[in-house]
Amino acid sequence: MGPEPHRAVRFLLNGEVVEAADVDPTRTLLEHLRGALRRTGTKEGCAEGDCGSCTVLVGERDGEQGVAWRAVNSCIQFVPMLDGKAVITVEELAKDAPHPVQAAMVEHHGSQCGFCTPGIVMSLYARAIDAKGTGAPVSEVLAGNLCRCTGYGPILAAAEAIPDEAAPDVAEQLADLRRDSMLALEHVDPIAGQTRRWFAPRDLDELAATYAAHPDAVIVAGATDIGLWVTKQRRPLATLIDIGQVAALKTMTREGDWLRIGAGVRYVDALETLSALYPDVGDMMRRLGSTQVRNSGTIGGNIANGSPIGDMPPVLIAAGARLVLRQGDAQRTLALEDFFIAYGQQNRRPGEFVEAVLLPVRVERTLFKVFKLSKRFDQDISAVCGAFAIQIVDEVVTSARIAYGGMAGTPKRAMACEVALVGRLWNRTTIHAAVEALAGDFTPLTDARASATYRALAAGNMLRKVYIESARPDLPTRVPEAAHG
Repeated sequence: MGPEPHRAVRFLLNGEVVEAADVDPTRTLLEHLRGALRRTGTKEGCAEGDCGSCTVLVGERDGEQGVAWRAVNSCIQFVPMLDGKAVITVEELAKDAPHPVQAAMVEHHGSQCGFCTPGIVMSLYARAIDAKGTGAPVSEVLAGNLCRCTGYGPILAAAEAIPDEAAPDVAEQLADLRRDSMLALEHVDPIAGQTRRWFAPRDLDELAATYAAHPDAVIVAGATDIGLWVTKQRRPLATLIDIGQVAALKTMTREGDWLRIGAGVRYVDALETLSALYPDVGDMMRRLGSTQVRNSGTIGGNIANGSPIGDMPPVLIAAGARLVLRQGDAQRTLALEDFFIAYGQQNRRPGEFVEAVLLPVRVERTLFKVFKLSKRFDQDISAVCGAFAIQIVDEVVTSARIAYGGMAGTPKRAMACEVALVGRLWNRTTIHAAVEALAGDFTPLTDARASATYRALAAGNMLRKVYIESARPDLPTRVPEAAHG
């Protein structure tokens, strides 16, 4: 089962090796930076990955050469997740003179109170070195950095004035920090007297064995949700298993007519591939969280979490995705919609984890549409997410897979709606009947994001929009990028 507990976490901080011995596995990187390491330039605003004031850069080995950098929210990254990686904070940027990013912010008056400025600077620095997730328009790159003072205009002007620069080269240093065995930590809280354990397996077999031995453990992928369990809910998590070091879970491979997506593949790494197969999915993913969230969150984690408002499950269900689960040496595969049983319940046995998602390569003549409805365009949780895969031959619907998030206790197919479509002409009369059938599929709830009446109306209007876009592709039906930039 790997080495004895009490191993230290080792990572590079601004080019220097630091060790965290006997660290609480649920201590966040932000807490460690501001506390033990006294790097107070990184700020805490929301402690839930929304405001971006805690943004830092994390680098990890990318193949045999080079390092892949990405901007992340340090407030929801646990310290053990940094083992064998590199971290850059805002203190590293200014040496004898302000960094060009900082100089541009000053010149264009991009800072007032200054609290959010370090996080904004780090996001812009990530863009300047072409880190992961920063190839989008600057408004999208900065969607995860909130500012109450400047109105964003000066910040956007500063962003456009920053010259490109090469990323720091720490490949050789990270090679020296590379871990070849499981990271195992054990920490006893001196106040609460509670023991917490952290395991970081290196391969699938080690992961399966560790989870079999600790079936009550919490599996950590990107921690974009589990981080909030600690920072907001104050949950005492006794045992955690980090899948971030299992290389086999971080790959995407083509297997015949299927794309196999490892459970540890981050959104940022899947975005380009999924956009090419399903363009609407790419558009939706760019609104899923922020750059920092997409740089940490994983597709498998979003599924395993089982949230009724997760955006990827309805999309994958509509596409006909299947789920690969593993328990010990045994594997099984099931349709993704069969994984979600009820609110907070998934079809997963003790010690069984999500290994991969199998996504069909897009079938010709399939109309595939995705709509995400939220109060804010960027970085907001959906009130309703609808996904539609409809095959039409000679103006007749031959198959339909329709799924919604936010309409029930789980992501769910609209089976009655599908029945109302299949075998009928693709016209307004059929659409009206299918919309009426949605009432038999869902009884939505009223909550802070939307009322039940609004959700039901929006779900039906999404299907109407699918028809309108297919009948009138020249008609503008989407919010233009300039309207929310």
